[in-house]
Amino acid sequence: MRQQVHFITVATADLAAARRFYRDGLGWRPTLDVPGEIIFFQIGPGLMLGLFDADAFGRDIGPAAAVVTRPGGFTLAHNVPTPDDVDRVLAEARAAGGTVLKPGQRAEFGGYHGHFADPNGTVWEVACNPGWWVEPDGTVVLGPVAPDNPVAPDNPVDQIN
Repeated sequence: MRQQVHFITVATADLAAARRFYRDGLGWRPTLDVPGEIIFFQIGPGLMLGLFDADAFGRDIGPAAAVVTRPGGFTLAHNVPTPDDVDRVLAEARAAGGTVLKPGQRAEFGGYHGHFADPNGTVWEVACNPGWWVEPDGTVVLGPVAPDNPVAPDNPVDQIN
């Protein structure tokens, strides 16, 4: 199996609330929207986020559904260029109906970050991480901020969206 993910699908207790939050509140454009079942958003090159109604997801998976449709210990992360952008995105999430779990603050990794939950409890981290960038081939580089590991100035975060 190749080390690659094409879809991230999250079981969602209230699909209508998720739709209002992402589509209406944050202004995301659905790629495919099947009311009562699933809504997909393109979130990166070759990467989709699917929000699947938990009951419909359970029926689709079958007997193993209890493992997949209960909340898991994960976060989705959204990196932005500046600390002010972290605070702006957290405010947008709150205005769209999300809950800010951790306001923007300095982080152990040397950046600035905060967390919010969508109306169904999916947790997002919003971060300004000056030690990461995306290479032209799509490879994500992670590392500490150091003189020998600067942020690639010709490849800012906002160019990958």
